Amino acid sequence: MADGLADLFRRLTAGVYVVGVAVGERRNAFTAAWVVQVSFAPPLLAVAVNPENASHPILCAGGVFSVNVLGREQIELARQFGTRSGRDVDKLAGTAWRPGRTGAPILDDALAHLECRLVRRVPAGDHELMVGEVVGGAVVSPGAEPLTYAATGDLDGSRALYPDGL
Repeated sequence: MADGLADLFRRLTAGVYVVGVAVGERRNAFTAAWVVQVSFAPPLLAVAVNPENASHPILCAGGVFSVNVLGREQIELARQFGTRSGRDVDKLAGTAWRPGRTGAPILDDALAHLECRLVRRVPAGDHELMVGEVVGGAVVSPGAEPLTYAATGDLDGSRALYPDGL
């Protein structure tokens, strides 16, 4: 039934993003699909982050993150930031980016980006919700279509992570 549950979750409407983190001169980024707006006033986003992810301690220590919206043709960027660990490789190397006003990486080719300051951490199963207040951002390519999680197939290998028997 794990395959069935994975297929069900893949039907939830979700975009694909590269989340950048920074503390001091350290930077990292990872692919995420679990990003959601949680408040209008103040403007808040929540990002689900695995505490085992190399970016987790950087985000916690730095207290800032960026959310870079990928376009539907940018699946290779999703793969670059989502299939390797920042412990083993500099995932930002070879990608055009700049530090945003918070210091978190902004990808030059992202369709849009948001910059956030961490305001709350909430345990959520095997992940942690990082709630951030949006302090900046821009739409760079207003007519472009965003990449969706469903379009990535099993890029993240999540099919194997769903519990059996549901």
